[in-house]
Amino acid sequence: MKHIAFAALCLTLVSGCASFGEADDAAATAKLEPLAGSKVSGTVTFTRVGSDIVRVSGEVRGHTPGPKGFHIHEKGDCSDPKGMSAGGHFNPGGHKHGGPYEPERHAGDLGNINFDKQGVAAFNFVVGGISVSSGKKDGIIGRSVIVHAAADDLETDPTGNSGGRVACGIIK
Repeated sequence: MKHIAFAALCLTLVSGCASFGEADDAAATAKLEPLAGSKVSGTVTFTRVGSDIVRVSGEVRGHTPGPKGFHIHEKGDCSDPKGMSAGGHFNPGGHKHGGPYEPERHAGDLGNINFDKQGVAAFNFVVGGISVSSGKKDGIIGRSVIVHAAADDLETDPTGNSGGRVACGIIK
């Protein structure tokens, strides 16, 4: 009986250790704060839903109606009033800019989020090419999320002509 209890304890410890790293990187959140002269703010959550799929969900408020560029940027730094300290789009593969479901795109190209007449964008979609981690090449933890002033055209390199940066949040 002691051997069975000991074996169960060992199995529990091994299982717990095997999934320890996965539990730490299952989800991350960014609190978006307005940049110079903007009133745009909100929250974005990134949740791992598969080995290479991430759910992106959230709500952003305070923007003019219509589609606006929405990207993960390379640096987790929102200190510049215009958001330039966040660097360019997160692009570990060295690809050209594109839409979120194109084979050739920056990992950080999330396309557009659509703001309604009240200036609110609620979104929930999945995307590949990123991971909710900090230790992998495609990891997004420690990077930033930017909401832009204009729509992303999903093709013009390197920014999609999405205009200035109106909100920034660090992914934690």
